[in-house]
Amino acid sequence: MIILGQTQISHFLMKKIKLKGNFESVLSPLEADVLRIIWPNKSMKVREIYTILKKDRMVALSSIAVILDRLYESGIVNRSIETGRGGIRYLYFPLKDKREFEETVIEKTVNSLIEKFGSTAVSYFNERFNK
Repeated sequence: MIILGQTQISHFLMKKIKLKGNFESVLSPLEADVLRIIWPNKSMKVREIYTILKKDRMVALSSIAVILDRLYESGIVNRSIETGRGGIRYLYFPLKDKREFEETVIEKTVNSLIEKFGSTAVSYFNERFNK
């Protein structure tokens, strides 16, 4: 077992997580943009998200579909099937709101640190948050 000090844990955190402020540290830029659009709208079709995103960046409709499929596979969004002219299409909706998603990221990160560094990480958190 490797024992690290508080400074080393802090450096580890910054290098591994590369915190950018919010959930962007665990998502690609396009995934983050898709979620920023879908969270306030609650439920959207791929083309609706594409229409909003293409105003600010060059992106293909198929790229949005792939990103949404990845977010679905990761359990970040869910989808329902809608039947219409031309066949079926997916309607995507987030499983958690932005705050709940960020809390999940924090929880997983803290749990990972505790698993890797044990009591050293716990001591660090206690000292850090008792200041």
